[in-house]
Amino acid sequence: MKTRSCAVAGMFYPKDPSHLGQLLEGYFSRTGPGGNSLGIVSPHAGYVYSGQVAAHAFSTITPDFSGTFVVIGPSHHGYVTSVSGIPWETPLGIVDTDTEFIDVLEIGIDEPSQREEHSIEVQMPFIKYRFSRSKVVPVMMGEQDPAHAAAVAEKIVAAQRLTKRDIRIVASSDFSHYVPEAQAKEGDLYAIDALTRLDVKEFYRRIREKRVTACGYGPISVMVSVCLCMGARAGRLIRYGTSGDVTGDRDQVVGYAAITVM
Repeated sequence: MKTRSCAVAGMFYPKDPSHLGQLLEGYFSRTGPGGNSLGIVSPHAGYVYSGQVAAHAFSTITPDFSGTFVVIGPSHHGYVTSVSGIPWETPLGIVDTDTEFIDVLEIGIDEPSQREEHSIEVQMPFIKYRFSRSKVVPVMMGEQDPAHAAAVAEKIVAAQRLTKRDIRIVASSDFSHYVPEAQAKEGDLYAIDALTRLDVKEFYRRIREKRVTACGYGPISVMVSVCLCMGARAGRLIRYGTSGDVTGDRDQVVGYAAITVM
């Protein structure tokens, strides 16, 4: 069976299954009880930097969820928007794709472009560990402008209506990159405030105004738009941190946020 092999195991997260399982167990032990999120924002840096924040995001979804995760991540290598239709390997086992959903999604499959991309891969161990019966639809976004984000959201909503799947949306994104921590917090929290009000247009405006270097603003916008169609009423920032919390370097940080939409 053809699968998408791990590209960043041993770099972004442990390759050893026992080590990885223990790490994730520790992260989730420091989070609250499961919630009712329809969508989340989860970071995709190395787990030592952002793993705890990601666990806080995933902890807002009830652990007995067994439906389909639509995992949307930005392309860091310049590829166009595409999906992966094959199972994804993790050190904890295979995560199956929802092929019926992918068949009606109307976004082209492109396996080679996903081969080295980490933005989706780093979410998979969290899903495998906490939601072992779930399937995934990996969507990698190239263009992230408002029109393209709206089009991707419409396709996801249409596919959900056709398949009647119970879905949750994961937007994979870090926030500000390599700026002083005070600047990162100011810009990131300003943009995130628009997300808590589910205002995609204002989110884009604030990103531009403060020049927030979030890498997955398109996937975030898609997530919010899809959740609004699913009846979402509110967003909430669960946890915010920076790489400086780990390294002690406050001069050049990357921002990480766990956000829930419900």
